[in-house]
Amino acid sequence: MDTLHTIAQLRAHIGGWRREGLCIALVPTMGALHLGHRRLVEEARARADRVVATIFVNPLQFGPREDFEAYPRDLSADTRMLADQGVDLLFAPQVSEVYPAGPGAATRVEVPGISDILCGASRPGHFAGVATVVLKLFNMVQPDVALFGEKDYQQLAVIRRMVRDLDVSVEVVGVATVREPDGLALSSRNRYLDARERAAAPALYRALRQVAEAVTAGTDPHVEESRAVASLAQAGFEPEYVRVLRAGDLAQPQAADRDLVVLGAARLGRARLIDNLAFSRRPGAAV
Repeated sequence: MDTLHTIAQLRAHIGGWRREGLCIALVPTMGALHLGHRRLVEEARARADRVVATIFVNPLQFGPREDFEAYPRDLSADTRMLADQGVDLLFAPQVSEVYPAGPGAATRVEVPGISDILCGASRPGHFAGVATVVLKLFNMVQPDVALFGEKDYQQLAVIRRMVRDLDVSVEVVGVATVREPDGLALSSRNRYLDARERAAAPALYRALRQVAEAVTAGTDPHVEESRAVASLAQAGFEPEYVRVLRAGDLAQPQAADRDLVVLGAARLGRARLIDNLAFSRRPGAAV
């Protein structure tokens, strides 16, 4: 596996693959890799001739009081993991390479509406940072396919909308969430949890499952959202939201909508946990 740090090196390397007519997959990450990232790489290898992974902790998607400086970084361990998984090229640029004039002066990509709800409401500007860096990576790598985890469901929806609206020639593939045996979704931020918090953390997924089961059976989603928030607070979380929305576009569901998703975010100690569960219900149920 080659590890590159500049855009010029990256484009020169990928140019050779393009001249050979090879299909290229992109797996963007912020490092601190885990088995969920390994699953992304496995899917990328199944879909393309060459796999490019990126490691870049993007300052634009962190708020002023968030954990940019403390975000876990271990480039050596991440590099070994990616090489062992058969990644062909790792691009690990410095902030100055991605934002030459500095992050504060960078042109930003806005995806209105879908970026302003859920995590976007509690983290203003977060999804503009995500959309900006993802579009830049798409322009740098020019992949045929790009893979993202479904745990970050809203992020995936934002990226799909951006690709559609800006006519970006890349197939965006969502890969199913990888979980611990007790249901906790794998996340780089799980390492913030102490032993007590780790034992409590699966309650978020359990709460979302209970909402999905109740709404599938015909219960009013708003009632179940409120119950889930209360149960999380009782379990020691600081809930931000639990919402049932239309799976395709995160709009408010109507009576005829069958494909839904319940999304939740809550703080537990230093960790901000997010999760979601897609499900189907019978048409005409309560909205």
